[in-house]
Amino acid sequence: MAAKKAEKTLKITLVKSTIGQIPKAKATIEAMGLRKIGQTVELPDNGATHGQIQRVRHMVKVEEA
Repeated sequence: MAAKKAEKTLKITLVKSTIGQIPKAKATIEAMGLRKIGQTVELPDNGATHGQIQRVRHMVKVEEA
């Protein structure tokens, strides 16, 4: 029986409001599960998440979990 490898995750915190942002950026923030400034979510460390972070990098803080 093979041991399951621990998946890496990223802690993403919303640090800037979505007010005045382009609709794609607002939709990306919502898709990541962020609603309020200061809220933090943990998402898997994969290509899709990195693409989302790249689109809204000016509005979020990212840390390794």
